[in-house]
Amino acid sequence: ELFGHVKGAFTGAIRERVGLFERAEGGTIFLDEIAELPKDLQAKLLRVLQERTYVTVGGSHPKHANVRVISATHQSLRQAVTDGAFREDLMFRLRVVPMWIPALRERREDIELLASTFLLRLGDSGRHKFKRIHPKAMQSLMDYQWTGNVRELQNVMEYVSVVGSGDVLTIDLLPPEFRESRRRAQHIFPQATPELQDDAFAESSEPWPTSERELLVRALASANGKKGKAAEILGMHRTTLWRKMKEYGLTGW
Repeated sequence: ELFGHVKGAFTGAIRERVGLFERAEGGTIFLDEIAELPKDLQAKLLRVLQERTYVTVGGSHPKHANVRVISATHQSLRQAVTDGAFREDLMFRLRVVPMWIPALRERREDIELLASTFLLRLGDSGRHKFKRIHPKAMQSLMDYQWTGNVRELQNVMEYVSVVGSGDVLTIDLLPPEFRESRRRAQHIFPQATPELQDDAFAESSEPWPTSERELLVRALASANGKKGKAAEILGMHRTTLWRKMKEYGLTGW
C-alpha cells in the first residue's frame, strides 16, 4: 500500500497499483500509529527518508520520493526501541521536529470547539443537523475522561447525529456513560434535586463533583456563599449543611 506494486508481482496482482508515496509526490503523507509499522516496512521507510528513493513491489527500478512525511503515535517510540519493536535509526529520522499533543482530558477547553466542528461537518454531509449543544450536554462532555481522545469524541458526535432529533443536542441524546458522573454525585446526596444541581453547576468548567466535600464547595460557590440557596441545591436542611460544613472545615464561607 505504501509503495505500490507492478502487475504480476504476486498472486492476485492482476493490475499495477500506485502506492501512497507515489500519490503523495510533491506533497505530504501522514503515517498514523507509526509504532505499529512492521519491521520489514520500517527498513523500507528508513530508505525513503535517507535516500529519497523506493522500489515498488515486484519492480526493479527505484523511484524518487519528493514527499514530506508526518507521523503520529500514541505510544512511546523510545520504549518501542527498548523493547526491540522499533528501529532506533528510524526513530531519529522521524523525530526531526517532534510535537507532543496532550490528551483531550488535559485540554478540556478544546472539547466545545471540536464537538461543534464535528457536528457541523456531519450535518453538512447529510446527517442530522443540530443548531447548538445544550449547556447540560456540554457539561457532560466536559466531565468525561476521554480515554479514546479526539477519535472517541468524533465517534460520540457521529452517534448523536444518527439518533438525534430537534435543533438542540440535549443530554438525553448522549450515550449512557456520559451521565455516570452525575449519577455518582446524586448518590452522595440522593435527596438533591437534579434540575437544581444542573442549573447550579452547568456554567462551571470543572469536572462534576464526585465527593461530598467537592459537592458542598461547588454548591456554596454557585450560591455565592448563601447557605439557604446551597442547602436547597443539595436538597438538605440548612442546619445539616452547617454541620457538614463544620465537619469538612468549610466554616469560612
